[in-house]
Amino acid sequence: MSNPATDEPDLSATDLAIFDAARACVAEFGVRRTTLTEVARRAGVSRPTVYRRWPDTGALIAELLVRELRAILADTMPATGDARARLVRGIVTGAAHIRSNPLFGKIFRTDTDLMLTYVFGRLGRNQRTLVDLFATTIAAGHTDGSIRAGDPTRMATMLLLTAQSAVQSAGTVADLLPAPALDIELTHALEGYLRPDHP
Repeated sequence: MSNPATDEPDLSATDLAIFDAARACVAEFGVRRTTLTEVARRAGVSRPTVYRRWPDTGALIAELLVRELRAILADTMPATGDARARLVRGIVTGAAHIRSNPLFGKIFRTDTDLMLTYVFGRLGRNQRTLVDLFATTIAAGHTDGSIRAGDPTRMATMLLLTAQSAVQSAGTVADLLPAPALDIELTHALEGYLRPDHP
């Protein structure tokens, strides 16, 4: 079965070098001060090589964040257990990894409004990747009986809203809900939402 968290075309060595350079630039300068010219210089390629792939810095950063998110999902979504257990653990662990990811963390610290635009401000590729993954797992949970009845896409979208809040607002409530406690409470929230009505 296709996995929306990991399915993507193979990248060339040039593409990988550009992504690595973009990641380094954002880590050092933030998004606003990252330019395609500097990315090209660090990647050891010409500016036209970069511009042929991405028309501007925003497009490159958005693609980089999609790749980072896919990697996190691939690393955190469990392969064993019933569908509800896999989905809850994957979301809770994935949210924690995003909060501690250096690239996401840098953008949250220096370019919060841009993070909201690229990741949370519109239903873009990041969100659709998550909705597709969640919906696929919810459908599996309907089959194995671990997840309550409901439209998988609508339920997946609600999970997306919950996960986004756990990432986006974690810093504002850190004194009241530090990271370990946030993970526990998020687990309870997701379990309660997904658990079947019958015992």
